[in-house]
Amino acid sequence: MKQVAENRKLTEEAIAREDKYGAHNYHPLPVVLERGEGIFVWDVEGKKYFDFLSAYSALNQGHNHPKIISALIEQAGKLSLTSRAFYNDCLGPYEEFITRYFGYDKVLPMNTGAEGVETALKLARRWAYDKKGVEENEAKIVVCEGNFHGRTISVISASTDPDSYGRFGPFTPGYIKIPYNDTKALEKALSDKSVAAFLVEPVQGEAGVVVPDEGYLKICSDLCRKNNVLFVADEIQTGLGRTGKLLACDHENVKPDILILGKALAGGVLPVSAVLANDDIMLCIKPGEHGSTYGGNPLACKVAMASLQVIRDEKLAENAYRLGNLLLNELKKLEHPAIELVRGKGLFCALVIKSDWKKNAWDLCVELMEKGLLAKPTHGNIIRFAPPLTINEDELHECISIIRDVVKNF
Repeated sequence: MKQVAENRKLTEEAIAREDKYGAHNYHPLPVVLERGEGIFVWDVEGKKYFDFLSAYSALNQGHNHPKIISALIEQAGKLSLTSRAFYNDCLGPYEEFITRYFGYDKVLPMNTGAEGVETALKLARRWAYDKKGVEENEAKIVVCEGNFHGRTISVISASTDPDSYGRFGPFTPGYIKIPYNDTKALEKALSDKSVAAFLVEPVQGEAGVVVPDEGYLKICSDLCRKNNVLFVADEIQTGLGRTGKLLACDHENVKPDILILGKALAGGVLPVSAVLANDDIMLCIKPGEHGSTYGGNPLACKVAMASLQVIRDEKLAENAYRLGNLLLNELKKLEHPAIELVRGKGLFCALVIKSDWKKNAWDLCVELMEKGLLAKPTHGNIIRFAPPLTINEDELHECISIIRDVVKNF
């Protein structure tokens, strides 16, 4: 009992320290993690958990994948950063690797997902002025209600979530907001000749794994092409195998004009994002007009190549497709009056709790945590389930059993 009390004190002290010295911009579950391996994490008290959030899909390859860690360590001992003031011996090979991997002419490397989105917005606007003939400072970007593309000022200007934009104005102009999964609304918006691009998440992650109708992305892509508008896919969370294909757009054989990647591009090791496009778009930006001190650093290049190689070699997208169907089917079998809806694609699923239920999604996540499975609520009544794509069928069945037992007694 004394050891249990001492271990619990470690958790309480760590939480108190963050609360005292850190900004209160997150509300974590009351667990303090210190180690991870594969699909598992351990807290400071020594308790083991299934990770069913994967750092919002940054850990598709699992915690501390040996091939990714090896690439990190090897390059860290040689050269970590040069800035783009000079060439380095890693960036060119990485640029060739990733452009061939996804089938684009060029890549613009950045660090965070939000930076990737900002880069795509700048590219789309510049293309509109240089190639489409839109009058300067008049370019518009069409976005969807319920989107989440990051938390910079220009990105939250496109948001319809009060938690994201509330009391952070004034906002960046130039956005047209339409309902998600509504091709008629998009068609109407694209009649404006000043529209440069349509920015969309193939599956809305932060909104609660909102999956559009089958064919939605294809129709949107065709409408953009018809109206000389760029189709920009934010695959930061949905890409790299998460939905059962390499990219979520691949489910409908749609190739975005601009593709934004992040999160699992670095396998959970360090921030790496990328924007891919063909020459007609990418070469609109000239030297000195965009960049980042850390963008394209040697460490990031080596890690990203290793991360992408793991996804391909270990067939993680295929595993997500097969086990994602199993997870979704089993979640749909859950019978409880608190459950309003289950939805998902690949190993990217959501459980929606009725908003008027006596307990909420946070309560359910705490109970899951106590049983050894970590997930996180969003928007109060939605829980995302997104384990590392390295999970196997036996492990997934064990997780489903935990979820089933907790829901049964919820």
